[in-house]
Amino acid sequence: MIKVGIIGFGKMGKVRAEALESVGGGEVTAVYDINKAAVPDKYRFASDAEEIFSDASIDAVFICTPNYLNRPLAIQGLSSGKHVFCEKPPAFNASGVEEVMAAEKKSGKKLMYGFNHRHHSSIMHIKSLIDSSEYGKILWMRGRYGKSVDDKFFENWRSKKELAGGGILLDQGIHMLDLFMYLGGGIDEVKAYVSNLYWKLDIEDNVFAIFKNSRTGMVASLHSTMTQWRHLFALEVFLEKGYMVLNGLKTQSGTYGEEILSIARNRTTAPAATWEDEERITYQVDMSWRHEIEYFFRAIREDTPISIGNSQDALNLMKVIGEVYKQEGQE
Repeated sequence: MIKVGIIGFGKMGKVRAEALESVGGGEVTAVYDINKAAVPDKYRFASDAEEIFSDASIDAVFICTPNYLNRPLAIQGLSSGKHVFCEKPPAFNASGVEEVMAAEKKSGKKLMYGFNHRHHSSIMHIKSLIDSSEYGKILWMRGRYGKSVDDKFFENWRSKKELAGGGILLDQGIHMLDLFMYLGGGIDEVKAYVSNLYWKLDIEDNVFAIFKNSRTGMVASLHSTMTQWRHLFALEVFLEKGYMVLNGLKTQSGTYGEEILSIARNRTTAPAATWEDEERITYQVDMSWRHEIEYFFRAIREDTPISIGNSQDALNLMKVIGEVYKQEGQE
């Protein structure tokens, strides 16, 4: 059994604990949260994070805290000899990730980041089709990811730059950008517009960005927003010989609708591909949380490298995000 300590038992701490218990092979040994009442009696309550880090019986630590704590707690966990699973974002900037990587290298322990969308069955299927080269190389991608918030958002730590590090880009857009890089390779050119026209906070409520992989020529466009009055997730991947369009995302709240993947081959002569030509797959169950835990546990047991959601992925991602913010003078 892999014995786990969880730091932070809000929404994500609970999600990770439930997934861990459903997978088996792991056990929640202790939990720390600033709100003791949030931690169920079935878990041993730790008085602080240090109690978890200093517990020799704990093999791995899950960090599920507000963004500003991710970097220092990941460093502390690795330095105490624990494997670390940390929610996104990994830090507020690329230099912060490099600090974590130094601690990771010194510790020799596993470090994985919670880029959960990679583990959705639809994304895994898209990735396998791309890797097979059956549809040729990627020409372009387009991603839209948005949600609606209300005045209660002002009471949340996510609305405060010193705690969140940024706005909707670090909250949701980071997932879509991560998918662009996961599916399409590196990004080395960035053009972006960042705004906060509606909520007028010191964090962005909209980002419009264009990314390019100059080696392959692939271009991807992103709209990340929290003025999408109806929650939306849409990812389009167009290749030389066909396309894959994912609309909706299976979540616990159900606010993003059904997770439906449409796949079709292109036609270079008339008539063009039609709706009837598409293969449609509807994913009824979200297995992503389980897949993530299983992957992390397997890497620990078999001492294999973290190749999905590793620190290098995190560094590359934060470098691109830094370029987005830099263009609007927000870095």
